Amino acid sequence: MGGVEQPTKVSILGKEDIIVHYDIWGSYIANDLLHNVPSSTYILITDTNLYEQYVPSFEKSFREAAGERARLITYQIPPGETSKSRNTKASIEDWMLSKERDPPCDTKSVVIALGGGVIGDMIGFVAATFKRGVRFVQVPTTLLAMVDSSIGGKTAIDTAAGKNLIGAFWQPARIYIDLRFLNTLPTREFINGLAEVIKTAAIWNEQAFIDLEDNVGQIMAAIRVPPRSDGGRLLAVRDILKKIVLESASTKAHVVSADEREGGLRNLLNFGHSIGHAFEGILTPQILHGECVAIGMVLEAVLARHLGVLDGAAVARLIKCLSSYGLPVSSKDPLVQKRSASRHCSVDQLLSIMSVDKKNEGRSKRIVLLAAIGRTYEPKATVVADRDIRVVLSEAIFISPSMPKQPKVECIPPGSKSISNRALILAALGKGECRISNLLHSDDTEVMMTAIARLRGASFAWEDNGRVLVVTGNGGSLQASKDELYLGNAGTASRFLTSVATLAQPTGERYSILTGNERMKLRPVGPLVDALRSNGAEIDYVEKKGSLPLKIKASEGMEGGDINLAATVSSQYVSSLFMCAPYAKKPVTIRLLGTPISQLYIDMTAAMMAAFGIRVEKSTTEDHTYHIPRGIYKNPSEYSIESDASSATYPLAIAAITGTTCTIPNIGSASLQGDARFAVDVLRPMGCQVEQTATSTTVKGPPKGGLKPLPDVDMEPMTDAFLTASVLAAVARGSDGNSTTKIRGIANQRVKECNRIQAMEDQLAKFGVTCRQLPDGIEIDGVDYSSMQNPQDGIDCYDDHRVAMSFSVLAAITPHGALIREKDCVGKTWPGWWDTLREPFGIELQGVDLEKSHVPHTERLSNSRSAIIIGMRGAGKTTTGEWIADILGWPFTDLDAQLEQDGALSIPEIIKECGWEEFRSQELGMLKKMLKEKPQGHVLACGGGIVETPEARDVLKAYHELGGLVVLIQRNIDDIMAYLQIDKTRPAYVDDMQSVWERRRDWYNECSNYLQYSQKSGPQELHRSSKGLQRFITTITGRRRSLEMIRTKERSYFVSLTVPNIASDLKFLPEVAVGSDAVEIRVDLLQDPQKPGSLPSTESIANQLSILRDLTTLPIIFTVRTTSQGGKFPDHEHSSILALSLLALRMGVEFLDLEMQLPEPILDTIAAAKGHTAIIASHHDPKGTLSWSDGSWVPFYNRALLYGDIVKLVGVAHDPEDNVKLAQFRSWAQSAHSTPIIAINMGRKGQLSRIQNKFLTPVSHSSLPFKAAPGQLSAAEIRSALALHGVIEPKQFFLFGKPISQSPSPALHNALFKSTGLPHAYGLFESDQASDLAPTLQSPDFGGASVTIPLKLDIRQHLDAVSPDAELIGAVNTIVTDASRQSTVNSQGHFLTGQNTDWQGMRLVLENAGAYAGNTQTQSSGLVIGGGGTARAAIYALHAMGFSPIYILGRSEAKMQALAQSFPENYNLHVISSAVEEQVSPPPTVAIGTIPADKPIDASMQTALTHIFRASSSSSSEKKGVLLEMAYKPALTPLMQTARETGWTTVSGREVLAAQGVFQFEAWTGIRPLFETARDIVMGESEK
Repeated sequence: MGGVEQPTKVSILGKEDIIVHYDIWGSYIANDLLHNVPSSTYILITDTNLYEQYVPSFEKSFREAAGERARLITYQIPPGETSKSRNTKASIEDWMLSKERDPPCDTKSVVIALGGGVIGDMIGFVAATFKRGVRFVQVPTTLLAMVDSSIGGKTAIDTAAGKNLIGAFWQPARIYIDLRFLNTLPTREFINGLAEVIKTAAIWNEQAFIDLEDNVGQIMAAIRVPPRSDGGRLLAVRDILKKIVLESASTKAHVVSADEREGGLRNLLNFGHSIGHAFEGILTPQILHGECVAIGMVLEAVLARHLGVLDGAAVARLIKCLSSYGLPVSSKDPLVQKRSASRHCSVDQLLSIMSVDKKNEGRSKRIVLLAAIGRTYEPKATVVADRDIRVVLSEAIFISPSMPKQPKVECIPPGSKSISNRALILAALGKGECRISNLLHSDDTEVMMTAIARLRGASFAWEDNGRVLVVTGNGGSLQASKDELYLGNAGTASRFLTSVATLAQPTGERYSILTGNERMKLRPVGPLVDALRSNGAEIDYVEKKGSLPLKIKASEGMEGGDINLAATVSSQYVSSLFMCAPYAKKPVTIRLLGTPISQLYIDMTAAMMAAFGIRVEKSTTEDHTYHIPRGIYKNPSEYSIESDASSATYPLAIAAITGTTCTIPNIGSASLQGDARFAVDVLRPMGCQVEQTATSTTVKGPPKGGLKPLPDVDMEPMTDAFLTASVLAAVARGSDGNSTTKIRGIANQRVKECNRIQAMEDQLAKFGVTCRQLPDGIEIDGVDYSSMQNPQDGIDCYDDHRVAMSFSVLAAITPHGALIREKDCVGKTWPGWWDTLREPFGIELQGVDLEKSHVPHTERLSNSRSAIIIGMRGAGKTTTGEWIADILGWPFTDLDAQLEQDGALSIPEIIKECGWEEFRSQELGMLKKMLKEKPQGHVLACGGGIVETPEARDVLKAYHELGGLVVLIQRNIDDIMAYLQIDKTRPAYVDDMQSVWERRRDWYNECSNYLQYSQKSGPQELHRSSKGLQRFITTITGRRRSLEMIRTKERSYFVSLTVPNIASDLKFLPEVAVGSDAVEIRVDLLQDPQKPGSLPSTESIANQLSILRDLTTLPIIFTVRTTSQGGKFPDHEHSSILALSLLALRMGVEFLDLEMQLPEPILDTIAAAKGHTAIIASHHDPKGTLSWSDGSWVPFYNRALLYGDIVKLVGVAHDPEDNVKLAQFRSWAQSAHSTPIIAINMGRKGQLSRIQNKFLTPVSHSSLPFKAAPGQLSAAEIRSALALHGVIEPKQFFLFGKPISQSPSPALHNALFKSTGLPHAYGLFESDQASDLAPTLQSPDFGGASVTIPLKLDIRQHLDAVSPDAELIGAVNTIVTDASRQSTVNSQGHFLTGQNTDWQGMRLVLENAGAYAGNTQTQSSGLVIGGGGTARAAIYALHAMGFSPIYILGRSEAKMQALAQSFPENYNLHVISSAVEEQVSPPPTVAIGTIPADKPIDASMQTALTHIFRASSSSSSEKKGVLLEMAYKPALTPLMQTARETGWTTVSGREVLAAQGVFQFEAWTGIRPLFETARDIVMGESEK
C-alpha cells in the first residue's frame, strides 16, 4: 500500500463502499473482503488476458489472510465484447452450479469481477440472477470502468437487438479502485476512459473541468509512456490522477444515490451517450466506447448551441479539452476514418439506434443538453425533436426559401479569423499572460492552438466559461514537435506556423512536420518557403514541391538582414515573416516584390505587432519595404478581438437580398479589417440603405428583386467578400437591361481553400446564372430570382466555409431553395452559422444525409472527370482510347491529331521546322488546353513523349492525385518495337527504343494511377479482349460493382487457380471457372517464365493478369498468400507484396486479398490506394492454434473489419464440433456487422464448413493441378451436398412446343445440371396449346422452361412479366421463375417472366467467329436476310453488338419496310431492294440468314446478296465477313455457298441452339456453362 497514506472512501447509497487508492490489490482487498463482505466462498472471475498477471498474486494474499475460514475459486472467460453474451453467462453459471464445486456455490457466496466494463457488466448480471441474487464486488482495471461502469449497479449482457438490453440493477457490495492497474493500461484505453472523466466534469463541476484543462500536458505525457508494471509510469501524476478519479467517482456516486433507478437525475450521466451510443453501434469495435462518447458529447453540445441554450464558446472549450486528450471530436476525424475504414454512419441509422435509448419517452428522444461547462440545461434529459437532431448529424443542409421572421435583426458574428490567428501567434511568442476576449472559436483557431501547444510555445486556459482565453506565452522559446502538426484545411495556420516552427530550439526533436488534409496539400506555400530558406531556414518538402507537408528544422529563427518576398499571391506570407522577424539573429528588412495583394492585412499585422510591443517601420525611401527590429513581444494584459468583417457580410447580405434590416453592432468604419467597407462600397451601390458609425453597421435591403448590378467594382481591399457580392450579383437586375456585375482585384481567390472564382462560376451555373472569369476577377449576369433553376445535386462547397455561407444567402431567396453539401466546413470561421440562420433570422433548415454509403467529393468528381491515356507510341493508345470512349459514352480526342489539326502541320513537320523542344512545349500546351476546355466527359490520348517534360509530368500527377483517371496503356516492349519498325507516321526516336522505354518507365508509372496491359495490338485481337477492357474501365470508374452483384446471390463461390503460368494453361481455365462467381489468381503460385525459381516480377504478373482478364468474364481476386498463412510467398518480402498489391489496384482487379498479418503501414498504403477495388481482409491459421469459441479469432476479425469490404477467416477443424463453433461465430459476426464474411475450416473434417458457408466459398476443380487448401471442394461437389441435405430442392424444367421429340435440349440441360451438381431434371412437354401448360406452370417444383413453336407468342397469357428484349422481338423462348414472388396469373404458382435468349445465342456465336462492330470511330454495318420472327431476334442481336446501319433484305420490300418501322429509330434499319443492285456503304461485315434453306434463293435476292458480299470482301476493311446461317439443314445451304464463294466465313445455326441454351441455363441457375461444352452436346445429339 502507499506508505502511511490510507485509501480514500467514497459514500454511495449511504455506505462508504467505494475505496480508491494505489496498491490495494492484494492483502488490503483480501482483508477488507473478509471483514466487510464475509463469506465462506469467493468466486473471482476475470478474462484470460488479466488472469496470469493479477490472479496468482491475489490467491497468495487471500490464502495468507483467510487461512481455512474461506476459499477462493477462480474462472477465466475470453476477453472482449463478444463474451458479454447469453452463452458466456450460461457457461459461467453452469460452472458455478457444477458438482465439481464442493461445497457448491450458495446464496452467501461472493462474486468478484476483476476487469473492465465487459467483465463488470457481465459478472454483475451473473451475480444478480444466480440463485436469485448473490453479493458481488467490482475490481475495475480500466479507467473507464473505474469512473463509470463499476459504479451504480447497472449490469447487462448484449444481444443481437442491441447492447445492454438485458440486465438488472444490482449494486456491488464493494468497489475497489486500485489506481496501480492504470500503469499497465494501454495508452488508447487510458484516453478512452478520460472521455467519461471529461463528461462528468462537463455536466457537474466546472472546477474539475478547469483542472483537466490545466493538467492536460502532464497527464498526456505520463500516459503516452508505454505501459509498465513497476508503477513508474504514472509517478509524476500520481496525485493528479487520484484527484480526477475521485472527483468522477464521487460525482457519479452522488447522482446514483439521489436517483438509483434512473428516474431523471441519473440521466445526466448519459451526456454524450445518446448520440455516442448510436455511433458506437455502427463503428464498434474499431472505435471504442469513450471515443464514440467524445464524438457524442461534441454533437450534443452543438445541438444545445443550435437550440440556443449553450454559448458557442462552451462548445469550443469542450472540443479543445477533448482533442487535447487525444479524443476524436468528429466522426470525420482522420484517426476515426482510418480505424473504421471510413465507414459511413447514415443519419437514418443513427436515429434508428437512438430510438431504442432507454431514456426516451415513447417516440420522443431525450438528450442531455449543456447550459454551460459544469451545468446542464435541465436536471434531466431534455426532449429534442428529430428534425433538430437531423440538422446536427447531417453532412448537408437544405435551406428552404424563406424570409427572416423579424424585419430587424441584430447579429454579432464571431471574432475575426484574421485577428484571432494573429493574436494567438503574437501572444504565444510574447512573454507573460494575455487575456484574449471574443476569440474566434473555430477549426482554424483550434488547430492553431493545438499546434502552438505541441511546439510548447504557450499554455492556454479558459475563463468566464470559455469566453476569455488566457494565453501564457513563452517569449519565443519553442521546441520541435515529435507529433505531426496536422492543420486540416487551415491555410492561415499553415502559413503562420511555417515561420513559427523555425523558431524552435534544437533540443530533443530536431524537426517538426506540418501537414494537412488533401486539399491543404494543394495550396501553395512555395514563396514563403523560398524566403525562409534564403534566410537560413532548413525546410524540406515531404511530398509535392511547393505545398505541405513540410519538414522544418528547429533552427532558433532566421538569420535576419534583407529578405525579398513576392507578395502578389498571398499577404499571409508577409504577415508570417513579419510576426517572426523580431526573433531573428539580427534586424530584418523585408522588401515586397511587386504590388502587394491585400495591403490592409499587412497593415493589420503591423498594427497588432505594435499592440504587443514591436513597431514595424515602413521605409520612407523604398516602396513596399519594412524594417523590423529585434525584440521580445510584451503581452498586454487584455486583448479584445473585434468580430470578423468577412463573416459579417453574410448576415448583412441576407438583409440586402430579402429586403429586411440587419445591424452588426461591433464593426464599423474604425475597423482594422478591409471587409468592414463591404456595406459602404458594395451594398450601398447595389441599392441598400447603409448606416455606418465607427463601431457599428446597419443595412436595409431594397424590396426583393430590387438589387442593382455593379458595372465595375474593385474588391482588392476585401477579396474574401467577393463571394458574398457574387451571390447578390446573381439576382441583381439593371433598369437599363444591363444586369452584369464586374468584380476585379480578386486574383488571389484562386489559391484559397479552393479556386473560389471557378467555384462561383460552376455553382452559380446550377441556378441558371452565367459567369465569365477574368484574369483577376469575374463577371456575373444577374437573373430574376423567381426564375432561378433548381440546383440539381446541391451546392458543392469544396470544403470552403465562404462558399457554403455565400450560397446559404442565395438559397433563402431562390424559388426552390438549395442543398448545401459539406455544411460542417463553416466551422472554420463561424461554427454556429446554421444556428444563426435558424435564430435570429428564422430561416427554415432541414438536415440531409447525402448518401447511404459515403462517397467523398473527389470520388464523385472522378466519375465524370475526363480520362487521360498515356503510354509508349505503338502501345495502342488511340485504339484503346477509342474503345474506352465507347464504353464510357464520351467523345475521344487524340492530342497529337488535335495538335496537327490546329497547327496545319504534321508532327514530323513541326519537329523539322521548330525542333523537339518547341514540339514538347506545344504538346504541353495542348494538354493544358484540353484539360481546360474538356475537363469532364472526354477521353484524351496523349503522345508517347508527354512524360518527357517535367511540367507535363506535374500536370498529370496532380490530375490523378485529385481523383482524375490517367490510364497507362502498356504491352510487351518487344511487340512495341516490332510495330514501330513498320509505323513511319511519326518521327524516329533520337535514342534507341529500348533506352527510351527505360527512361520513361518510371515516369509513366508516377504519372498514371491505372494500368491497362494489352496483349495484342491488332484490331481483331483487341476486340477479343474488349470485354476485359470493359470490365477494367467500368470497375475503375465505379460503374461496375462486382461485390454488390455477388451479394445479391444466395450462394457464391470463387475458384482458386493453382497453375504456375496462366498463359500455358489457357485451354482448361475457362472450364474450371464454370459455376463460380469469381476467379482467384494465386500470385504466390505463379512462376516467371523469364526467371524460373525467383519471385515473379511485376511485369510478369501484369502480363499473366491481363491474359486472365481476357480469358474470363468473371471478377478477379488477386491474392499473394504468404508462407505463414498457408501459401508460398516469403513472409519477409513485404516490399514485393506491396508492389504486387499496388499493381493489382492499378490494373483494376475487382477484389484484392489482403493479409491482416502484414505491417500496418503496408495495410494503410494499400487501403488508401484501393479505389473501387473491394478488399478481402484475410487471416489464415493453418496450424490450427485459434479457436472459434474462446474469442481468440475476435482480434483478427476486428482488424479485418477495419480494412476489409469482405472478411475472410480460415481455421482448421480438429473435429466436426469445430464446424458448429465456426457456424456460431459466423452467425454472431453477421448479426453484429453488415460486412460479408467468408469463414471456413481447412482439412477434411472442415469440409462441412465449406458447404455451410454461403458467401464466396473458395472452391477447386478436378482439372487443376492441386487444391489451394486442404479439404477444398469443387462448386459442383458443394451443390451436390446441399442437394443431398435438401437445401437445394430438385426442380422440373421443360421444353414446351410441338413437334419437339428430336430436340437436343433435354440432353443439353440434363448434362449441364449433372456437371454442376444440381438435382434438377429437364423433360419434354409436347403440346401446341398454351392452355395445356397451366397445371405445370402452377406446380411448386416448376423451375423454368424453354419455349419453341408454336407457343412463343401464346405463352404470354400465362406469364406475369415479359423482358424488354422479348417484348421487342415479339417472342418468348425462355421462362424464368422467381420463387420469392407470388404469381399474379397462375394460382399459387411462382412469378414467371418470359425472356428471349435467341438473340444472345446469335451474338455469342458471331463474336466467337470474330465478328465485331468496332467503335464509334470505326463502326461497321450488318445485314439481316429475311423478314420472319427469327429476323427480329437477328436485328436485336446486331444492334446489341453495335452494328449500324443494319440492312434488311427480303423478297417483299413492303414487308421489310413494315419490319423496319416496328423498331426504334436508333436501330438505323435500311431496307435494300432486291430488284436492283444497290450501293451499300459501308458494306456489311456480318450477316444473319433467316430464310428457308430447303429451296433456292430468290433470283433477285441472290443477285443483291452476291453484290453485297463481294463489296464487303473488296473493301479496305481488315474485318473479314461472317455469315450466320440460322437454317440447320442442309449442312451447306445455298446462302452459305454464296457467302463462301465471295470469301466470307460461315457459321451453322445449330451453334445458336447451343448458345441460346447456355443463356437459358444461366437465367435459370445463375451459372453460365461453357459454350464449347454445350455445342459438343448439341452436335453430338444431332449426329445420332
